[in-house]
Amino acid sequence: MVARRPVLVVRRAETRDAEALQAIYASPGAQAGTLQMPYPSVEMWRKRLADFPGGDYMLVCEADGAVVGNLGLHATQGSPRRRHVGTLGLAVRDDWQGRSVGTALMREGLAIADRWFGFVRLELTVYVDNAAALALYRKFGFEFEGTLRAYALRDGAFVDVYTMARLRDVAAVPALPAARKGGRKPTKTARKHA
Repeated sequence: MVARRPVLVVRRAETRDAEALQAIYASPGAQAGTLQMPYPSVEMWRKRLADFPGGDYMLVCEADGAVVGNLGLHATQGSPRRRHVGTLGLAVRDDWQGRSVGTALMREGLAIADRWFGFVRLELTVYVDNAAALALYRKFGFEFEGTLRAYALRDGAFVDVYTMARLRDVAAVPALPAARKGGRKPTKTARKHA
């Protein structure tokens, strides 16, 4: 008898997902692969989901009705010159890793990043010892850009991360009207003194 593949459904996260998200980040592997602290509380997740910033978007993946993974898309804050850039974070409950949950989340998350946020560049960091996540990100077009040494403290030891990014085909993205070869158009004063 062939084992039935679970039905994976990706949807937007809701406050009712707080307990499931707490369980994901309480699992040792998911915790070790993220910047989350030990012993996350359900109340912390409830508050985080209720107060989710407008420039952010969180997806969850259900397997046969149970939330087993999540992906967050985050618009970069600050400079208007980085509106085209977003960041991505992902976690899968330990007992569901390697069962296509990450793939389902990445497929939907990248579709939203490309078609609704209009991100040209997506950035992430991943621990250098997280082979499964590295393979997943490379599968979706993320490339290595560098190593950040002693990036985070994990269980008493400093660990390194790789920075990775995915660039959409910039030629396919419409240019902004102000974009010119060589930068900004000179002002009248600058032209007079040239």
